[in-house]
Amino acid sequence: MQTILFDWDGTLVDSIQALFETDAAICRKVGVPFDESIFRRTFSPNWRLMYRALGIPEERTDEAVQVWASTFHPDQTRTFPGIGGALSRLAAAGCVLGIVTGGSRSEVEPQIERLGLHRLLTVRVYGHDTQAGKPDPAPLQLALDLCGAVRPRDAIYVGDALDDMRMAASAGVRGVGIESMLATAEELLAAGAVESARSTLEWADRFLAVHRSPG
Repeated sequence: MQTILFDWDGTLVDSIQALFETDAAICRKVGVPFDESIFRRTFSPNWRLMYRALGIPEERTDEAVQVWASTFHPDQTRTFPGIGGALSRLAAAGCVLGIVTGGSRSEVEPQIERLGLHRLLTVRVYGHDTQAGKPDPAPLQLALDLCGAVRPRDAIYVGDALDDMRMAASAGVRGVGIESMLATAEELLAAGAVESARSTLEWADRFLAVHRSPG
């Protein structure tokens, strides 16, 4: 039985453009520079690290969080095409599925329910579940424990951010990098990914083709 864990934003749900626009609003409010190149260079699933990299003063963090709450609309997120079917096929093949995200439980759980993925993503680790966030290996290690003390070499982590791949490499888990506006295949591989794909659906189809049972 294979354990496959996923990032959420930009990997299962098509939310990176919304995140870009939200971070742009935050930077306008705080008065720090922001454009797509800065977004790519500073992006981290760990929002504390990203705010620091963007130059947002610590004393204005609460203000940034308020802008986030009023700008980002998690109730409008949608999965990438084919994600529900891909996860269903992976589960039917005997894989244990879950997510390790820097997002909050209160924000992501309703999305999972609304999108009908709650029965497929049985293991879930959120940003506040460990003291250290991505790229520290702690969130991924917690997920492996929740899966039943799964060995790192028996797990896969799929994500689109460089810190996703750094976390996977630090935890000894096979990292699959998903290309997006955040990173190219070459950048993902340099950050520790073992392989890359243009989408999670493409990777899932490739994985299932290789691991399909005879007959």
